Amino acid sequence: MSAGGGLAGRTLLMSGGSRGIGLAIAVRAARDGANVAMLAKTDAPHPTLEGTLHTAADAVVAAGGHAHPIVGDVRNDDDIARAVAETVERFGGIDVVVNNASVIDLSPTAVLSEKKYDLMQDVNVRGTFMLSRAALPHLTASDNPHILSLSPPLNPTAKWLGAHTGYSVAKFAMTMVTLGMAAEFASRGVAANTLWPRTTIATAAIDKLPGGDRLMALSRTPQIYADAAYEVITASSRELTGRSLVVEDVLAEAGITDLSGYAAVPGTPDEALYPDIFLD
Repeated sequence: MSAGGGLAGRTLLMSGGSRGIGLAIAVRAARDGANVAMLAKTDAPHPTLEGTLHTAADAVVAAGGHAHPIVGDVRNDDDIARAVAETVERFGGIDVVVNNASVIDLSPTAVLSEKKYDLMQDVNVRGTFMLSRAALPHLTASDNPHILSLSPPLNPTAKWLGAHTGYSVAKFAMTMVTLGMAAEFASRGVAANTLWPRTTIATAAIDKLPGGDRLMALSRTPQIYADAAYEVITASSRELTGRSLVVEDVLAEAGITDLSGYAAVPGTPDEALYPDIFLD
């Protein structure tokens, strides 16, 4: 799937990225010598979560890339505008937007708080729309522009809508924003795709769910997401756009079929891994 050009000298603007999947994507891009700007709130250490925006920037530099940490909130329009302006000023443009920031709450409708519902809508949906839109004038100046959102294929069956309606609506809407932009800006060569895994990924979000310890042991590492994301954002933007992609399918198309090395617990067989939500 890769166009072969890699990401050397390319500039990524990512929402979030202090830890987990976003950090893994940033570090994978940095291995090519990419420029990575990250808009995140984690200016200081979290009491229970590892990593800050600044430790993430250090990891990008250590991997061979150039980092620009931007303390801000993807819910804030001024912070988005500042992130885009600073990224362009520092690196000269924007080639890739990665909509990584996301909030998860699997509470059923009756107990989901109004605050958490609004937070999921603001970060997952509005944040994806506004950050992508703000970067579009610069993306259209790139010769291989990509928008990549970490959200699932549209699968609004009773099974998935009924499982956690508030979260399902937010993640499906995140996908709809991305696919809508793919259609709207296809003629200008801006690709927009989504990417989602078949199995759970060992991140803090999984660890904090009920039974998180067991789920973590039955998950794959964030590196599998990063390697698939790399394949997507290095592909030709005029050939790969408007698709809801699955991590494992992207890697298979790239010739990577042995996924055993991605198990969070080495030696865990593929059939024992826990399936992620939204995929049948």
